[in-house]
Amino acid sequence: MDTTPSSLSVPRGNDKIWALLCHLSTFIGLPFLLPFVVYLAMRGDSAYVADNAREALNFHLSFLVYALCCIPLIFILVGIPLLVLIGLASVILAIVAAIKASDGGCYRYPVTFRLIS
Repeated sequence: MDTTPSSLSVPRGNDKIWALLCHLSTFIGLPFLLPFVVYLAMRGDSAYVADNAREALNFHLSFLVYALCCIPLIFILVGIPLLVLIGLASVILAIVAAIKASDGGCYRYPVTFRLIS
């Protein structure tokens, strides 16, 4: 999928704000709910917002799976550094995606399951 601004619909009005909120939803405490609601509400109105919301939702769900897989590994002390690494990667990648969305693009998160297509 080409993620240049020309391949997506041109963001208009509040599209960039909705895309930014989807990527930064972890910081406001709604990592799954906000991208899901925005995706359902905006998928018919703006391909730009829908693509960003879908990508953010897939990212948050993937990192939840990774964190759940680390919980049993805490007992052998490998899970703690992995959870810290997952947390740091989540913050850094969300900020990078928000910057890309503010430029009118859609960031494809690495190591993300494409559950919602």
